[in-house]
Amino acid sequence: MKTRRLGWTGVELTTIGLGTWAMGGGGWAFAWGPQDDRESIQAIHRSMDLGVNWIDTAPAYGLGHAEEILGRVLKHLSEKPFVATKCGRSWDENRQLFGSLKKEVICREIETSLRRLQIEAIDLYQVHWPQPEADIEEAWSAIARAVKEGKVRYAGVSNYSVQQLKRIQPIHPVASVQPPYSLLARAAEEELLAYCAAQNIGVVAYSPMQKGLLTGKFSRERVPQLAEDDHRRRDPQFQEPLLGANLELVEGLQRLAERNGKSVAELAIAWVLRRPEVTAAIVGARKPSQIEETVGAAEWTLSPQDLAIIDELLKKRQEQAR
Repeated sequence: MKTRRLGWTGVELTTIGLGTWAMGGGGWAFAWGPQDDRESIQAIHRSMDLGVNWIDTAPAYGLGHAEEILGRVLKHLSEKPFVATKCGRSWDENRQLFGSLKKEVICREIETSLRRLQIEAIDLYQVHWPQPEADIEEAWSAIARAVKEGKVRYAGVSNYSVQQLKRIQPIHPVASVQPPYSLLARAAEEELLAYCAAQNIGVVAYSPMQKGLLTGKFSRERVPQLAEDDHRRRDPQFQEPLLGANLELVEGLQRLAERNGKSVAELAIAWVLRRPEVTAAIVGARKPSQIEETVGAAEWTLSPQDLAIIDELLKKRQEQAR
């Protein structure tokens, strides 16, 4: 599988990484519904069999559960993948998430993640959200110290703006930024991608398939059938008036993908990877078949003609969604 260098680090990541958000299971605010842990473990193994060399997770995913599942796999591997996890999202006794970036919280989270993952050092440690924003320097200083102590190899952030990056860079070099980026979420193109390229900061895009909406497997009928605790039931992209426009977009993308002998999911990922500023895309999977259906995107370079058709489809979708 193709690789790209993660910013200034020298680390070569496969252009597709495995995302474990849904592996956290149900029972928390941003769950994807119930999840079979055995299928999660099989998906992790299958991704590595297919050449994926890195995995992204977070304590927030299932309130520690996704990290624990990944740890169960890692402890048996002699050659481990590059592991990225996060910090800054805590939860209370009612399993409700909240932002916390105080030094003592970050230090405690590092130790807890190391224990769950059953590893000696975290390859890439990212601040999950810049919340509360007043404390981003304090959190970054704590992570910089962890790097010096050898508990963290590289430090990155997720969901940060350019202005927030500028605030923390004097404290410690930022290895990577993890923004949402897809055909339906293009805010990163406004200034973030160019800034990261200029500063030699890696970009790891999340939700390239827009939480499954860009896989060709959704319909108006499927949304009400999602599990009660599947957060997508509350996502505006899965509700009218956006849902209808999105489904029509997917129909057009499906025709283009089929002409290329690919799936619409592979098209969505390849579109994200068309940008040279993007190091890699996080591709979520809940079972082996899902990662098997998407890894082909790593070898697909969309032609200028394909990109022109996609642009037209996106313009039509934008008009319909108004």
